[in-house]
Amino acid sequence: MVEHVVIPAGERSGATGSGGRRGREGTGQFGALGLHLADPRVEASVLGLLEDVEVELRASVASADPLVTEAARHLMEAGGKRFRPLLVALGAQFGDPADPHVVPAAVVMELTHLATLYHDDVMDEAAVRRGAPSANSRWANSVAILVGDYLFARAADLAADLGPEAVRLQARTFARLVHGQIAETVGPRDGEDPVAHYLSVIAGKTGSLIATSARFGGMFAGASPEHIEALGGYGETIGVAFQLSDDLLDIASESTQSGKTPGTDLREGVPTLPVLYALASDDSDAASVRLREILATGPLVDDALHAEALGLLRESPALKRARETVRSYAEDARTRLAPLPHNPARHALESLCDYIADRTS
Repeated sequence: MVEHVVIPAGERSGATGSGGRRGREGTGQFGALGLHLADPRVEASVLGLLEDVEVELRASVASADPLVTEAARHLMEAGGKRFRPLLVALGAQFGDPADPHVVPAAVVMELTHLATLYHDDVMDEAAVRRGAPSANSRWANSVAILVGDYLFARAADLAADLGPEAVRLQARTFARLVHGQIAETVGPRDGEDPVAHYLSVIAGKTGSLIATSARFGGMFAGASPEHIEALGGYGETIGVAFQLSDDLLDIASESTQSGKTPGTDLREGVPTLPVLYALASDDSDAASVRLREILATGPLVDDALHAEALGLLRESPALKRARETVRSYAEDARTRLAPLPHNPARHALESLCDYIADRTS
């Protein structure tokens, strides 16, 4: 899942850091995503939508049971980029963003995303999420699972108010999320390319929901079918690119800019793209051979082996190849925008492609 906080846009070459509330909050939440909204009217529209989403999110998770309300608000109040509502708000700029269905559509997407985080933390036995104790560590696994189910139910309830097409899309997106999670849990089948399997998992677990978010924005703002399709294709591709770039930051970052300690995936034995490329390599130089030997042992809990593998990966052809893959996804996402008019919203979506390509180079 795309969850990590990223460096502000103003910290990269040529960035203005525009976005958020200028003069009061610096680069704001847009800058934190490498996103630039040059038109004040579009910026005001997107910010207004996101503010309304926050209000509706709190109302949507309220329950007659105080425990359910507290647990359901736990991750919501811990923060997050609200990337999916942002894609809804940007997609809506290709129609009428003031349509009253746009905000509920964004809430449906964020509730669905939040629900997956509760379930992910149980499966991963995570102790922390967004800098706070995870729900499963605070209330136990059973409560976390049931709260995730509750959030899915609330999302479905809101989708029903948006009409049968919204229900159908939300359900199909949920099905893709589940398939992606199952595929990740089971791993590649005999004869299946591990890299292709991994990319398919990311498309299901991350790309699908971001695709539906962008699509919902266009749909409920009354955009044309051609523009809605373009937004959906862009959303899926940029979602995969963002997740892959997080994989690279886990290895290449010298700080915690990826939102977690560098090398966490290595320590936990998570086979991300650079690791898969390294394991599949037939390079015969001493560094590549040694790297494959270490990675083949599984989770690197030994500090010395972990540090050695991290150093080798940072200098490896596998990391370079993974960077090229991220850039190819970012460029593919840009091409998906071709049917859209050249307006500030499209330029903002293009700026996200630039940022993803740049952040791991």
